[in-house]
Amino acid sequence: MAVPLPEVHSLAECVSFPQTVMPFVSEFLALPTRLLEAGQDVDTLKEVYFTTNPFVTAIAFALLLCPLFLVTSEIFRNWSQVDRVWSILPAVYNVHFAVWARATGISSQRLDTIALVTILWSLRLTFNYWRKGGYQWGSEDYRWQIIRSKINNGFLFFLLNVVFICVVQSLLLALITAPTYVFLVVSQVHGHEEFGIPDLVFSRLMFFFIVIELLADQQQWSFQRAKGEYLKTARIPDRYKGRYTQEDLDRGFVVSGLWSWCRHPNFAAEQAIWLTLYIWSCYITQTYVNWTGIGVLGYLLIFQGSTPLTESISAAKYPEYVEYQARVGRFIPRLSVEAKGSHVAEGSKKKNKSTLSEVDQAEQTAEGKKTN
Repeated sequence: MAVPLPEVHSLAECVSFPQTVMPFVSEFLALPTRLLEAGQDVDTLKEVYFTTNPFVTAIAFALLLCPLFLVTSEIFRNWSQVDRVWSILPAVYNVHFAVWARATGISSQRLDTIALVTILWSLRLTFNYWRKGGYQWGSEDYRWQIIRSKINNGFLFFLLNVVFICVVQSLLLALITAPTYVFLVVSQVHGHEEFGIPDLVFSRLMFFFIVIELLADQQQWSFQRAKGEYLKTARIPDRYKGRYTQEDLDRGFVVSGLWSWCRHPNFAAEQAIWLTLYIWSCYITQTYVNWTGIGVLGYLLIFQGSTPLTESISAAKYPEYVEYQARVGRFIPRLSVEAKGSHVAEGSKKKNKSTLSEVDQAEQTAEGKKTN
């Protein structure tokens, strides 16, 4: 059985989009018919899976999920459907590449390592989402309610739901794993070293950023737990004495630990994980840039677009947050803690008055969904 991978003779060819992806468009177009013909026959379905290019399978699965996200979100009027699988799908795709390779006779320590690292990433991030109530019935990221109120047009928000929330985000979660497909193609190049010291460095760097994200989320979690008990009892919980002062808890947001270095150390680490995977693919293929960068670029743009909204909400809730913004970098630590300028505070105060009312309304809507 011929393996449905491109024929490549050099590392440069491994990142050629016309050579590694375009020849398999016909497989993508024929896949629905093949699946319908296979029906529920397990052996035939296996044959379809192993005779289809693995990147084609990943993209097809991502597109298959889009109508499910759309229908579910519209029925339940809840736009966090993709959020619930955000921490799961990239690991599924990377494991898919590793399993497909092994099943077709391709042994790749690089693919196995990436699969293992992203499984660890997935377990950690999924656990954090679960403990914050993300999988509770009716739970929704209240930022969607704020965005909906800003658009204030049902049809336009429906278009946003179709195009961005359901389609773009689903495809993006597949595209950030495209470098793994490149590694699979690289394994076809005769004489290429399969796993060396550079692979060890890049894989450990990804794991390092996972640890940073874990520490940042744990510090945020501990602070929010301490603040919650403090607001109920007006006393600092015994187990948090020595870690937080009354001033810290009255402030309302964490500024210690990794959060003293940048305002979103968890977001910074999350972006760094997938950026490292992409740079890894560039190093192995000896290129400065390749087509798989579209996935990580989209990932970075989502954080660049959503973080200002998150910060406007925080600044509306907490008076001292504007000062924190002026002194601490968003993703990259600043060399100086000197405030950027007093004009920032005045401008933010005016803008955040309207944001605060939107936050209150969105939080009330979210609570109503949970109790219904």
